[in-house]
Order: sequence, then C-alpha cells, then structure tokens
Amino acid sequence: MKRALELAREAEEAGEVPIGCVIVAGGEIVGEGRNSPIALLDPTAHAETIAIRQAALAIRNYRLEDATLYSTLEPCVMCAGALVAARIGTLVFAARDLRFGGVRSKFQIADSPLLNHRVEVVEGVLGAEATEMLRRFFDTRR
Repeated sequence: MKRALELAREAEEAGEVPIGCVIVAGGEIVGEGRNSPIALLDPTAHAETIAIRQAALAIRNYRLEDATLYSTLEPCVMCAGALVAARIGTLVFAARDLRFGGVRSKFQIADSPLLNHRVEVVEGVLGAEATEMLRRFFDTRR
C-alpha cells in the first residue's frame, strides 16, 4: 500500500485525482498504475485499470487469480467490474469512496453472489493517509 500511496502522490503532482494502485503476484509487483484520465485523454484510465492491464501483460494471462490488488481508494463500479473480470483474488483498499464506491459504499460488485467470481475484500489499510491526501487535493480545488 505504501507504493500505491507513492503513485497517488505522483498522480496529484500531475494534476490528477491522487489514486494509486499496485498488483502483487508471487510476492512481486506485477502491475502498478496511477490515475491518468486527464493525461491520457481516457476516461477509463483509472489507477486500477492501468495496473490490471500491466499485470496481465507481465504474467501473460488475462486472469489474475492469485493476485492481490492494493488501491488507495475504494474502486468505482467500472474498476470493481474489472476486478471480477480479471479474477483478482484479493482487493485491499485504503479509503472508502462514499460518493462512487463500487465495492462497499454504494455497490458491492467485487464480492457479489450474483457474479461468477468473488474477490476477497480488505479495507482500511493506511486509510487515514489516503483520506488526508484526497481531502487536501479537493480542498485546493474548491
């Protein structure tokens, strides 16, 4: 999660919402990303989707069953769906997204019994640090 927070800081420095993500498989980082929709002119360029794409290429498989994804913010609905599609084993996130959260706050997509795959969910890891970073970011824009 500490590396994900570093990536979130990089996103903030680039003028993006400070969200970072790391995927670990076999004890190694196989994918990482930071929010980049502005820089990439891509509304799907969330930290999680970038990290998932990178991890799938790194392990040469679109299924990431034994992987753990660490994100500084609860994934949105799009990213939660991507976690299920990628068969991510475990999601660890820092802070809840009370407005758009797709895992706990608004929807429960990642571990829904309606879907063919359920992601194990752990929340709150370094949550205070991630929440403070997001609060500062949005305070400067208001």
